[in-house]
Amino acid sequence: MEPTESADPAARLRRFALPAVPAATAAAAALVLATGVFRTAAEGHALFPGGTAGWSLALLTGIVVGHLVALGRDRWWSGTGSGAALTLGVLLLYGWVPAGLVSLAVVTLVGAARRQRWRQGLLHGAADILGIGAAALPMAAFGDVPSVEEPWLPVNWGIGAVPEVVLAAGAYLAVTRLLLWYGTAPRGAGLPTVARTALVRQALVAVALLGIAPLICVVAAAKPVLLPLFAVPLIALDSTLWIARARAEEQLRDPLTGLPNRQWLLERTWKALDEADRIGKRTALVLIDMDRFRAVNDTLGHLAGDRLLLQIADRLRHALPRGAEAARLGGDEFAVLLPTADSITSAQRVARTLVAALGSPLDLDGLTLVLEASAGVAVFPEHAGDAEGLLRRADVAMYQAKRDRTGVEVYESKRDSNTPDRLGLLGDLRRALDAGEVELHYQPKVRFDGHVAGLEALVRWVHPERGRVPPDEFIAIAESSGLMPHLTEYVLETALAQVARWRAQGLMVPVAVNVSPRDVHTPGFAGAVAARLARHGVPAGALQLEITEHVLLEDPQRAADTLAGLTAHGVRMSLDDFGTGYSSLVHLRRLPVSELKIDRSFVARLAVDAEDAEIVRCTVDLAHSLGLLVVAEGVEDDETWERLRDLRCDAVQGWLVAAAMPPGETTAWLLARGERGWRRPAELPAGPSAAVAERPA
Repeated sequence: MEPTESADPAARLRRFALPAVPAATAAAAALVLATGVFRTAAEGHALFPGGTAGWSLALLTGIVVGHLVALGRDRWWSGTGSGAALTLGVLLLYGWVPAGLVSLAVVTLVGAARRQRWRQGLLHGAADILGIGAAALPMAAFGDVPSVEEPWLPVNWGIGAVPEVVLAAGAYLAVTRLLLWYGTAPRGAGLPTVARTALVRQALVAVALLGIAPLICVVAAAKPVLLPLFAVPLIALDSTLWIARARAEEQLRDPLTGLPNRQWLLERTWKALDEADRIGKRTALVLIDMDRFRAVNDTLGHLAGDRLLLQIADRLRHALPRGAEAARLGGDEFAVLLPTADSITSAQRVARTLVAALGSPLDLDGLTLVLEASAGVAVFPEHAGDAEGLLRRADVAMYQAKRDRTGVEVYESKRDSNTPDRLGLLGDLRRALDAGEVELHYQPKVRFDGHVAGLEALVRWVHPERGRVPPDEFIAIAESSGLMPHLTEYVLETALAQVARWRAQGLMVPVAVNVSPRDVHTPGFAGAVAARLARHGVPAGALQLEITEHVLLEDPQRAADTLAGLTAHGVRMSLDDFGTGYSSLVHLRRLPVSELKIDRSFVARLAVDAEDAEIVRCTVDLAHSLGLLVVAEGVEDDETWERLRDLRCDAVQGWLVAAAMPPGETTAWLLARGERGWRRPAELPAGPSAAVAERPA
């Protein structure tokens, strides 16, 4: 099992310490306020002004409380324009203890109105009180420590009051914002998106503090009965600021479906991981991709595709289990966060339920569409310890489910090509392609009359440190990383250059090159191949492209169109590894292939297994009925050769004929046979020299 903890010990300790942050903030605020109240009472000072000023401030506070409760959602006291301006006004006029009591009263009343959010209210109130204490420090440094009996009246303010008020407001904002961010932000995610987009809003809050708080002081000292009128500008300020916040939150929403987007998902996942880590639970992430959705866009248009996405999003919302949250990551890709999961099995069960719900028929203007979905599941802490890692590994599992057509897959590290070792190998492969260090070897295909039917180009790579890297290994890395188009271009370029050299020597032998499903589905692939043929001066008939049955699974029509374009240019097509796919008989007639290659897994046991022999016979008969040539792969002995000839197979390829050889050896092999073609060792004249000459390389 891969490690799930962060490699950074400091980050790990910080994550475990997070649950204590709100409690520590609340304890510090309680201690500061209690100390201030005790000292104020001991010195014989009143805790809050009486008379008209006191009642006017209380009324204004009550209006602000009602306003905050009416706003609802997460709009708490700390950091709002109305609360901050009123708090700073009381602080400037009467000192930090009355301001702290005002903040405490508001948080208590708002928290009572929304009991389900009392933890959040406690944190916001504590941060506000500590911010008030911090704002009092610059005032004390300027020699101003106001109280109810000795307020800091505006008539006594001079030019020095401007920097004093600015510093007090700045200290209040800085402390409250930092405490709230550190207490609520997900670890490792950096500054949350809403916090980043709210920087302008915080600047507006600072302007409001500087502009309205001193005016509150002036009115409270001269005409306190007018203080409740400040409710109008304060509420207007709040409304403006919360509109700005709503717009910032819109940046975390997908504009089409209204679901949260990728950034929201990452931030929400970080919070879920922190909570799961604190209580010892699991968190699961399910990544869902709709199969064949591209065909809807291509056939019905993007507007129809958008309407279909709306139906999919709505169906996903209704299928969510309690507590789960959905997001749209882009295109036809969705994610579901399970903040708490009992086990990996339960998360997989939820994923299967979601896939089943999305696989039900959809109606689009009377047209019934059935789109299957593929889902990948990754679970914290087993598979990853951070939000980005969990998303990446759910993505790996999802593509595994899509490739294997299993519907749902759980992440497995052994099937992940994104391990550090494989990523290092990917970088080395990229450099090897750029430096021309990847080689092509060529394996002959011969007919039963000895004529050389062609050569297959097989890619080989000798790593400077690892030695020979198996083709299956580095080709799989290239396919999963997006490097496959570069590898295909390299192989085509190298093979066509070699064909041109052979033709210049009079060796008119065609060469077959393997291409991946991704290549066939790439727009413009047929034209790019034709351009390369023209550049090397090689006729299209000298090139054969080998595809596998997997190209038929995702988008048969696109594959057929691309292959038709290639054959229109004169390029011949061959269906490789026949018999190992899922739906070849359904689509084989539609594909413009001229050759079919029987997979070596059937050929190897042809002479000893009756079932395999029958499969080969039926395959040969089927191919011939469709006008296709048949090539058998993996022929290694005389008995298999004889059986294939009896079954009317057209050509063979394997170690009995020759192993894959470097270009120089292939050239010598072709020149040595000349017009007489290839003959089996059993058919050669007696003599040790002849037998040695025909031994596979």
